[in-house]
Amino acid sequence: MPDHFNAETETTMPAALKSLAHWLMYAVLVISAGGLILLGKVDTVLIERVRLQVSDTVVPILDVLSIPGDIAARGVGWARHWIDLAEENDRLRRERDELMRWQATAKRLEAENAGLQRLLNHVPDPAATYRSARVIADSSGIFAQSMMINAGSLDGIDKGQIALDGSGLVGRVVGVSPRAGRVLLLTDLNSRVPVFVGASRFRAVLAGDNSGQPKLIHVVPGAAIAVGDAVMTSGIAGGFPPGLAVGVVVEVDDRRISVALNVDFSRLEYVRVVDYASIVSPPERPNALDDRRSGGSLAGNPAQRADAR
Repeated sequence: MPDHFNAETETTMPAALKSLAHWLMYAVLVISAGGLILLGKVDTVLIERVRLQVSDTVVPILDVLSIPGDIAARGVGWARHWIDLAEENDRLRRERDELMRWQATAKRLEAENAGLQRLLNHVPDPAATYRSARVIADSSGIFAQSMMINAGSLDGIDKGQIALDGSGLVGRVVGVSPRAGRVLLLTDLNSRVPVFVGASRFRAVLAGDNSGQPKLIHVVPGAAIAVGDAVMTSGIAGGFPPGLAVGVVVEVDDRRISVALNVDFSRLEYVRVVDYASIVSPPERPNALDDRRSGGSLAGNPAQRADAR
């Protein structure tokens, strides 16, 4: 019995001592933390000095320990970079192949178009001339939508010329001084532009109403116009050349067909003023055409004047 009792005592005593040691350590840590908090409240300068010294001691160790992590992070970054480069290279290769196919198609159509033009004795339109100008004032308001540009008659700007930017049609020059010009925007109430709408090229007129989105009027009855249809100039009536991008249909209902313009007038800084006068010209008078077919007018042909008498 004594030997058995001594064995149990020897096995239970270390466990009790370990538990007591743990509680004592916990108490010491709590008391130390509380003491540091009180000391920090009492002497903040001392605590700050101790914190700085500890930081000076720990920072070099942390720098050394952080080197493997930085190397691993750079390695992961390089791996991602090369993976992205490989994916981008594949994408660019596919786009190049697609562009090569489109280039071959374009060359074939260009050759076919040239052959058809030779067959029809086609006379190409003369090239338009243009001048770039900077927007110096925006006089748009509730009752008018226009802007001023820093180019005028001394720079070759004239009334009736077309103002464009990289997105499409801006408007038309309606006033010119020697050093400035005024451009009437497509949104102005007085703006009227003959246009084609959609792939079916329905005829209509784009009419400004001093809002951000002009409307389509005089639409052909029964025209199936839908949201998303592209709008471009038709060249009818000779006011604007055909094929200039205008905008996209964004609203279709019984009362109104609205068009969102390609040009953002709030960010417009430069415009290109194009002279289409040599391309877009008014039709000849029927009388003059008949006189030319008959060999000249009565005023220029003495024999015809004698017959007339």
